[in-house]
Amino acid sequence: MPQHNNTSSDPTSYDVIVIGAGQGGGPLSGALARAGQSVALVERKHVGGTCVNEGCTPTKTMIASARVAHLARRAGDYGVDTGEISVDLERVRARKREIVESFRSGSRSAVEGTEGLDLVEGEAAFVDPHTVEVAFDDGPPRRLSAERFVINTGERPFIPPIDGLDEIDYLTSTSIMELDTVPDHLIVLGGGYIGLEFGQMFRRFGSDVTLIERGDQIVYREDADVAETLTEILQDDGIRVLTSTRMDCTEKRADGTLSVCLEGPDAPQRLRGTHLLVAAGRRPNTEALNLDAAGVETTERGYVAVTDRLETSADHITAIGDVKGGPAFTHISYDDYRIVRDNWLEDAGRSIEGRLVPYTLFTDPQLGRVGLSEEQAMEQGRDVLVAKMPMTHVARALEVDETRGLMKAVVDRDTGRILGAAILGTEGGEIMSVLQMAMMGGVTAQEIRSSAFAHPTYTESLNNLFSNLEKPEAVTV
Repeated sequence: MPQHNNTSSDPTSYDVIVIGAGQGGGPLSGALARAGQSVALVERKHVGGTCVNEGCTPTKTMIASARVAHLARRAGDYGVDTGEISVDLERVRARKREIVESFRSGSRSAVEGTEGLDLVEGEAAFVDPHTVEVAFDDGPPRRLSAERFVINTGERPFIPPIDGLDEIDYLTSTSIMELDTVPDHLIVLGGGYIGLEFGQMFRRFGSDVTLIERGDQIVYREDADVAETLTEILQDDGIRVLTSTRMDCTEKRADGTLSVCLEGPDAPQRLRGTHLLVAAGRRPNTEALNLDAAGVETTERGYVAVTDRLETSADHITAIGDVKGGPAFTHISYDDYRIVRDNWLEDAGRSIEGRLVPYTLFTDPQLGRVGLSEEQAMEQGRDVLVAKMPMTHVARALEVDETRGLMKAVVDRDTGRILGAAILGTEGGEIMSVLQMAMMGGVTAQEIRSSAFAHPTYTESLNNLFSNLEKPEAVTV
């Protein structure tokens, strides 16, 4: 085990230094240490990264509470009588904190229990290509050196330059989960995954919610019909959705409420609310790393530039996870770790080229997506068929009275191979995963259409979905 030295002039030496203990950096540091390498894992805040501490784990925990409130209000639809429904946000928050702490302590224990792995809790910055200086909240900085480095520092919320925004107590995806009372009127800036999940969540907790998106549709990567259907679902929940709308300024009023000025076809010039969630994108955590000193190039937006094998412009430095740009999902960060592990320890020659990128938006119903959308297939000039079916045609959805949404898949006309799918419906992420497996195994739409699935399940409905293959221009719901 390397011996720590508190003098910055005599750095402690390791085989590998991993900067960032997220869902890629933590497992990778452990795998390398177990393979006999000396490893330092530098983390400035919490072991486990965004997913465990501010992302997947806490948000999905709170979404579960919101869904219970939603179903309780719908109890009469199922012939069940309930009393008045109220939400105690302090208890929701306490449950969230307990689960986060459990996951975080588990991640920390795994790191601390690995022989050959040092956890260094501070913020790292390169001073030369093979040395970082780690600053601590208390005590002098310490220098560490290594033959190899892995950058896994992730992202943080992007705060757009809006007049007056820095003068109000706006919320981010992290701070909104620490509220102890339900906002009267939550204004959400941004119609992406974060804005939609929190918007629906707090609507179900009891807030009035207005969602503002500057693009012409929410979830801009999706086909227009999928985005339109999701918009209708949110509106059905009582959320006001304003697209093609820009927020130009904000101010705090004398009564403590907020006022925002908007520009858009359906937007009021002034909108009042009690809270503002800024969910306008993310930015990489690269500024503090002093990457120039290491010879690491970044993109125009500040992300670490990598090859398809996750190598940077410095041949001894690798970057994984959100900090390298591209799909910002926990499972992609974890797959990055596996690629680097296999290449470093087994010379496997793996890369991210051609990797399927599945994801699930945890609105209710879920939106599960994998592969090409119809629009992307058309842009690539592919000859495709499109299968589309409303959830009102799914027997299981009818039985549980959860019929909002649609299923959609894009299929290569000549081979019958599935090129992509979007499942907007109850358990949409799980149904999408079935189609992902089919794509990985080369199973055709025709084979799925003629297969026997258990009844009554959501997956069984794929039989009917692929009976609806049509030319894209002929498809309707």
